[in-house]
Amino acid sequence: MGGKLKGLVELNGRPLLQHVIDRLQPQVSRIYLSVEQFNPALEVFGLAQVEDPRSGSHGPFGGLMASLQALPEGQDWLLLLPCDAPFLPPDLGSRLHSAVLHEGTLLGVVDDAGHLQPTFSLWNRRLLPSIQQAVIEQGMGGFMQYLDGVRFSSVTWHAGNTGHTLSDLPFFNINTPDDLRQAESAINSGSVLR
Repeated sequence: MGGKLKGLVELNGRPLLQHVIDRLQPQVSRIYLSVEQFNPALEVFGLAQVEDPRSGSHGPFGGLMASLQALPEGQDWLLLLPCDAPFLPPDLGSRLHSAVLHEGTLLGVVDDAGHLQPTFSLWNRRLLPSIQQAVIEQGMGGFMQYLDGVRFSSVTWHAGNTGHTLSDLPFFNINTPDDLRQAESAINSGSVLR
């Protein structure tokens, strides 16, 4: 995205991160922003910034570890989402939570058209010791290797029938300027809800 902080890139006049916050807020009691290091530019969102355990060393999995460590006492579940997915389903958290409770697991992951999407997932605090071991002792930075060694629930998503519009792709990530143009077009044409 041209070196810009992705969460601050504007989609339809608002930062990408604000779109995610607006869709997430009704689903959770508190929102944390996982960051490599504290960034004053992100203070505008009013979110607690949770810094990675060691700058630049553990990727998104290290961010998950730090976020689980930041959970206050009595809060056992963490809904993990990326900052560049502005079309999140309004029932994402509840569907993942229902799946883990029904199956008795500590982790729920979105299965989008046969592809696991671990950046859209629900994690229980009790996984923290194994995550700490994976990050600190094994240097694990990504999610897929961890998923190979743990039992989890997957929630298959059937958002739409055609797969041709962004409303059919609730887990669409904006990674390029072309993705951003597609998302703006979808919003302006009314094919996704704002």
